[in-house]
Amino acid sequence: MSFLNGLPLVCETPQEWASLALEQLDEVLRDHAWCEFKAASAGLGMIARFPDHDFLSRPMIALAQEELLHFRQVTDLLRERGVALGAPKPDEYVRRLRTVVCAKGQGLGDVGDHLILNAFVEARSCERFRVLAAALDGDDSDERDLARFYQRLAEAESRHWETFRDLAMEVCAPDQVRRRIEEVAHLEADLIAQHPIEARMH
Repeated sequence: MSFLNGLPLVCETPQEWASLALEQLDEVLRDHAWCEFKAASAGLGMIARFPDHDFLSRPMIALAQEELLHFRQVTDLLRERGVALGAPKPDEYVRRLRTVVCAKGQGLGDVGDHLILNAFVEARSCERFRVLAAALDGDDSDERDLARFYQRLAEAESRHWETFRDLAMEVCAPDQVRRRIEEVAHLEADLIAQHPIEARMH
């Protein structure tokens, strides 16, 4: 199977998304801020959800700390641009992905599939950050600093998906994890194909 540039994805973000994101950049930044908050919450939630798996604690705390740093950085950007954070909106992409990945009686089991779910959320975020960074770095762009910011964040998200994958391999056989990643890659691609193109990160 051919994945995208080190990510467990088999489909690219539609080009229309980048154009819309540039047109409504402040909306994307608002949504991105809340994505970072939710990612930190998801990491800490893994500890609370699976308290018998002590090996999750340190990596999830580290991940949550980094995501909260990103949350602060994006809220600082919003403040500099004179844009209010606003209230969080439900993330339909994550909700639907959770439904298909964490269905009972299939996959890697509760712990493994929740780790794979988070791995794909991080991977898709990484891919979107790369797309946005490239769009912001265009010849006529005055958002080069923001482009570099998203390039740095893409590197962090790339590490995060690998963290979740590696943790899954601690509770399941590596071959099982690799097969599950291939299965979920196609499920996630179908979801992206059906998902509306909006001025949001997902």
